[in-house]
Amino acid sequence: MKFTFKQLAFILGIALLISSNTSAQDNQQEFYQLKIYSFDNEQQVATTDNYLKDAYLPALKEMGIPTIGVFKDRDSVIGKTYVLVPFKTIDDFLATNEKLIDNKLHNTKGSTYLEAAHDNAPYKRIQTILVKAFIDMPKMEVPKLKGPRKDRVYELRSYESATEKQHINKVDMFNAGGEVPLFDSLGFNAVFYGTVISGANMPNLIYMTTHENKEAQTANWKSFSDSPVWAKLKVRPEYQNNVSHIDKYNLYPTDYSDY
Repeated sequence: MKFTFKQLAFILGIALLISSNTSAQDNQQEFYQLKIYSFDNEQQVATTDNYLKDAYLPALKEMGIPTIGVFKDRDSVIGKTYVLVPFKTIDDFLATNEKLIDNKLHNTKGSTYLEAAHDNAPYKRIQTILVKAFIDMPKMEVPKLKGPRKDRVYELRSYESATEKQHINKVDMFNAGGEVPLFDSLGFNAVFYGTVISGANMPNLIYMTTHENKEAQTANWKSFSDSPVWAKLKVRPEYQNNVSHIDKYNLYPTDYSDY
């Protein structure tokens, strides 16, 4: 079949448009919900675990969210549980709770948790943090770890800034400044980096890196602090005084976590 010049030009234009739209979708920054459960006792921990494993995660997957992370404190028996859920758009995030209300699997499998009495709650409190992915890592990634899950260290960090302007500056340091590719080059296996757009400690950013075990975590951070790239980056005058407080949490993935 032969095509005229106009037909070929039209076909090429359509192909370029599709390619452009696909590229734009690939680079679209995700949104993340980080739900942090706190507990008073081990029974609450078990009830919430069963709900997350049997009802909440399966329901979200029915709704088109294929990978969800669930993590726990490494060094505490009755620690917190962290649930990390990615959304393609903010509208997807807003629609989730309404969809869960009508989800049969969620309501059936999660009945013990959902119908808990006021004096027998399945948790103490829930904190929710809403995050927008960094432009240099617009989508969450499953880390390439091979060791036993019980030994892995998922390191969650929050960097607070004194003002919104300094927060924006620190985010720029990760993106344009080159912290994200530096972490990549040193094998930190990041799950995500993001700006907190709703949370308790704003203005702040949070991110999660992963390590095979505690020894690997120590070695990775030593390679970071010894890096000549970091030595130059941290003294650049435009990036001074942009972090006022850092929180660090060492976590491990549950057996039903996708990360």
